[in-house]
Amino acid sequence: MDSKVRFSLLLFTLVGFGSMTLLIKDNNIVHFDKVIIAFIQSLQTPFLTVTMTFFSFIGAGSSINFIAVVSVIFLYFFLHHRLELLLFILVLIGSHYLFRFLKEIFQRVRPDLHRLIEIGGYSFPSGHATNAITVYGILTFLLWRRIHKPMGRTLLLLFSTLMILLIGYSRIYLGVHYPSDVLAGYFAGGFWLLISIWCFQFTKEKIYERTHTKYPYI
Repeated sequence: MDSKVRFSLLLFTLVGFGSMTLLIKDNNIVHFDKVIIAFIQSLQTPFLTVTMTFFSFIGAGSSINFIAVVSVIFLYFFLHHRLELLLFILVLIGSHYLFRFLKEIFQRVRPDLHRLIEIGGYSFPSGHATNAITVYGILTFLLWRRIHKPMGRTLLLLFSTLMILLIGYSRIYLGVHYPSDVLAGYFAGGFWLLISIWCFQFTKEKIYERTHTKYPYI
């Protein structure tokens, strides 16, 4: 990825998250949140509720831990990529502590409009959204270079995008997050993901330069 594109994406996620914090601080996004929640929850059906509960479960900590274990085993025993394994672990750990740290800073109370499930803790940003974009984002990054067929890459990208969106959508549908919480989670997770990948690629370039440089005899 070109350095200008990297910087642009980093700036976009940083500005996006900053904008969300300013909007919730001044309560300028409350009307937007309520309108979106009302529209999404107006679509409720028994089948859709079960489906959204499932996707919410997929984005929960226990499910993320299971996905992490399976991914670690796959990366270590099948691909033999230990540097990629370290990247994956650091991204997941960083994502977990990032959203928890941010929740404690902002301490936004969860919506109480029409909650379909009960849950504690603060609302901003959405931990599910943060984890979703970091987990599926880093898996897409790691697998993208191993999948050479366009169809395979397209399916990988579609699957990851769908999982990220549905997990975020499920939190709004179930009434446990404001839409701005989910957007902020995407921005925060996206920023951490991009920073991690940037550092990883920089490290790999330095390792390559060090191992392939021919020093002249003195």
